[in-house]
Amino acid sequence: MTRTLVGRVDSLWRYPVKSMLGEQLKAVDVIPKGLLGDRSYAVWDRQTQRIASAKNPKKWAKLLEFQAKFLESPQTKESIPPVTFTMPDGSAAISNNRNIDAILSQALGRDVQLLAAVPATPSLDQYWPDLEGAANRDTITQLFMPSGTFFDSCSIHAITTSTLAQLQHLYPAGQFEPCRFRPNILIKPRSTETNFVENDWVGSRMVIGDEVCLSIDTACPRCVVTTVAQSDLPADLNILRTTTQHNNSIAGIRTSVLQSGTIRCGDLIWLE
Repeated sequence: MTRTLVGRVDSLWRYPVKSMLGEQLKAVDVIPKGLLGDRSYAVWDRQTQRIASAKNPKKWAKLLEFQAKFLESPQTKESIPPVTFTMPDGSAAISNNRNIDAILSQALGRDVQLLAAVPATPSLDQYWPDLEGAANRDTITQLFMPSGTFFDSCSIHAITTSTLAQLQHLYPAGQFEPCRFRPNILIKPRSTETNFVENDWVGSRMVIGDEVCLSIDTACPRCVVTTVAQSDLPADLNILRTTTQHNNSIAGIRTSVLQSGTIRCGDLIWLE
């Protein structure tokens, strides 16, 4: 089988709570269903009986003002540790506080529950802004999530620095920081060219370091989350507009796990 060196791991990200800001890591274990601990928790809207997601920013944009980090690194999927929350007002909370649902409800302005177990048929609401060339425009659709997970679709999402640089070139006034795209793996390609390099990787296998192998299943279509204000980044619909106009809303790749192991920042990446 032909193997081609394409780059290295630039940074790693895990998101303990769906749609909240996550944590940057130096190394992480990969299990059959993704990064250990990724999207272990989610916020449940008691009124709609759906998962709260920044994909519907008119209701849930504030989720991206919360920072969630594990108290300690997860060791097994069966024993996920509590997470600490840095709240929008700067205060702190912890997931095993018996009043955590009331604390989150007050902060979010809705009656919510913190979930660690996935409902039978999890779903969320997704808002599609009115953008030329988009499949849906100014509408909300219901997205059914893969059974047994809090993922929208794939178990591991990756994007290259090349794609971010290309988008930045196309829209110089924008701020195309990795956190807007919420990758698990940011890849620095060997080539210094600015283009959508990973578009051509779909259908290949990606080997990372000495152990991990991922199947590159599809390109990753982007959504309104990339436009929502977070950290020091402003709300900017042109982030998604640029991606839609110049690469059919695609930025990054969706992958699934073929072989588990540990990946580290700096690990080399090959395509097979």
